[in-house]
Amino acid sequence: MGAVTDAALGAGGEVVGVIPEALVRKEIAHEKLAQLVVTRNMHDRKAKMAELADAFVALPGGYGTFEELFEVVTWAQLGMHQKPIALLDVEGYFAPLVAMVEHAAREGFIAPEQRALLLCERDAGVLLDALAQYRPPVDVRKWLDAGQA
Repeated sequence: MGAVTDAALGAGGEVVGVIPEALVRKEIAHEKLAQLVVTRNMHDRKAKMAELADAFVALPGGYGTFEELFEVVTWAQLGMHQKPIALLDVEGYFAPLVAMVEHAAREGFIAPEQRALLLCERDAGVLLDALAQYRPPVDVRKWLDAGQA
């Protein structure tokens, strides 16, 4: 995250950091942040980041990246937000993950209109264009109709 922050600042961007208080003691916050928001816990951190975000872009990462990615996709699937969600597929890093998502869609666990909730591009410029042009699906079907509950 530090490298992304440095690159954003180097390009003239403004960066807002969001960190749970338990990690404030373990990590050194970046000194050039426009703002540092300290939350009670990781759940509050994710909610605050979702509130502040115009879009969600996952870069190569591990469990935390996957967990945060799928949470915002699930929120979109449930109609909790309509913000674009994307993977920057650096050197094909996310190809196996995208293959898994495609497999789940073929098996009927992800509806076609819900599959469209997750964008993926290898080129950052193309990805930025896709985010700018994103239009959320108009009719995202729910898995369980309220009348069947």
